[in-house]
Amino acid sequence: MTNELWQELRNEAQLTIQREPLLASYVYACVLNHNSLPEALSFILANKLSDDVMPVVTMLELFESAFSSSCGMTESAASDIRAVFERDAAISSYLPVILNLKGFQAIQVHRLAHCLWTGDRKDLALFIQSRNSEVFGVDIHPACVMGQGIMFDHATGIVIGETSVIEDNVSILQSVTLGGTGNEKGDRHPKICSGVLIAAGAKVLGNIEIGEGAKIGAGSVVLSNVEPHTTVVGVPARVVGTPRSETPAETMEQNIFNDESTG
Repeated sequence: MTNELWQELRNEAQLTIQREPLLASYVYACVLNHNSLPEALSFILANKLSDDVMPVVTMLELFESAFSSSCGMTESAASDIRAVFERDAAISSYLPVILNLKGFQAIQVHRLAHCLWTGDRKDLALFIQSRNSEVFGVDIHPACVMGQGIMFDHATGIVIGETSVIEDNVSILQSVTLGGTGNEKGDRHPKICSGVLIAAGAKVLGNIEIGEGAKIGAGSVVLSNVEPHTTVVGVPARVVGTPRSETPAETMEQNIFNDESTG
């Protein structure tokens, strides 16, 4: 499946060059000069993240090593690309996802940081986290465990704490916080189950579980567990209904009034 996606990206790259010759050198550098999705992503992300302290060549080596390791980054990246393509109404092809969408790019940078963290290179992982925050406006602790098929829509201002867990097939919008409730140590951040949609500006705080297929309305503050297939909204959040879809992350239906009301 990853090879098929890579071929489609190359086809789209050729069409892009025909439509917009001014982008030819950029598209060649990012896609057509490479032989695989990991190679292309390593180039794109290394150039985005490099600075005077960490040059492009060094950053490129880090990404290439992580993609070739047992971290599962290639399969995860391919799943994330498809998630964006299928869920984002503004996206009609795969190529813009890897070239332009900072939500997707920030997730892949986090995957590198997490790979370094679990490989006991914590200082470097924290440096990568810092660069991710500076470049993309997304702050994810390297220890955060993240599944596949994740979409950060717009992404600006997303903050995710150290002991957070995000399972497969989750969609999160801008300005969402998965945080703690104080300066306590240990397991203190949310666990987001598969199929969950967290709308813009929501704050999910503490070592709580957001059940499978749940929906959190925009601007909500969630301080306690949310049952599976439940819609919550408000400050503090309360149950208002049941999502019409088993997986709100896929439909991206954010209007809570379209859900089945509980009262």
